[in-house]
Amino acid sequence: MHHWIAQPEAAATLLARHPDTRVIGLDTEFMRIDTFYPRLALVQVNLAGEIALLDPLALGGLAALAPRLADAATICVMHSASEDLEALAVAVPQGLGQLFDTQIAAAITGLGAGLSYQKLVAALTGVDLPKAETRSDWLRRPLSAEQLDYAAQDVVHLAALHQQLDARLAELGRRDWHAEDCQRLLAKARSRDGDPQPQRGFKSAAEWPRQKQALLRRVLLWREEAARRIDKPRPWLLDDAHIAEFVLNPPHGSDELFARAKGLRALRGAQRDELLQVLQDPLQEEEMEFAPIFPLPTPAQKRVIGAMKESVVAIATQLNVPEGLLCARRHLEALVFDREWPEALEGWRKGILFEALMGKVEG
Repeated sequence: MHHWIAQPEAAATLLARHPDTRVIGLDTEFMRIDTFYPRLALVQVNLAGEIALLDPLALGGLAALAPRLADAATICVMHSASEDLEALAVAVPQGLGQLFDTQIAAAITGLGAGLSYQKLVAALTGVDLPKAETRSDWLRRPLSAEQLDYAAQDVVHLAALHQQLDARLAELGRRDWHAEDCQRLLAKARSRDGDPQPQRGFKSAAEWPRQKQALLRRVLLWREEAARRIDKPRPWLLDDAHIAEFVLNPPHGSDELFARAKGLRALRGAQRDELLQVLQDPLQEEEMEFAPIFPLPTPAQKRVIGAMKESVVAIATQLNVPEGLLCARRHLEALVFDREWPEALEGWRKGILFEALMGKVEG
């Protein structure tokens, strides 16, 4: 049984019925096809067993619910929350007060990496859930009975998952691990900035001259800012293939850029003018200070990375956690190339891994 809520008064009444409920099951449905930002289409909540489906399109946002979600005393129980947090960012600009991510908790307690909500519900409750509406158009109105039932099911079992997983975390002494990883997700969702060093993900440019890498970074930063500003997908504005082509061989003028940019649906006149300036303006001295792109590791570096990988696998096996949760390969590569402890491995991971990994780097 669930309630459809499309009026602010109904949302306020819902919350008034549960003034002391501080553990809220939460999920969203959103669409992200032709926009940069996800379009929030539905918000599902479980308040002490009462299931409500809130229509943010009719409500004009989540004015009634947002303060409760942002309250530091509220624990929002979600599954694989990263994309949902992004979808909620506009409606809940303060961010969630606390997050309990059941997928992360499952991994930390040894149930497996990246478990879907359906698999986790089946494992812990024995209930088999359908998965028929995952590709629905959630922005259409009215939603079908099948869509509504599917959406409601996504929060029905969150309270049971939270209860069991929190007990497992407490038994293993890993509540702090989980809280730290959830806090990282919340911090990322609150940030409105993109990656300040996006060129490091452009592996094919590792052997480019430093000036070209600097120009690449400038173009990538412009693409991120412009895509956010006009709310269009990055590849619609400028895909990676065109970026590489324009950086290595910049167009000489607007006519040439127009001719070479065909097929880019969001690169309109104003954006083409901006891009041409980005490509043609001389690089400033401060733009030459950036993190280099990792080259392919040398044989010696490969051996070090391999030895570190073996240590990660051994420690993960001992702890009964997925090795990817403990340390991704890209963090090992960053450690070898930068010879500095990666920020992503701070916190509980550092206490477990530092001695084993740094000994191999320094050795």
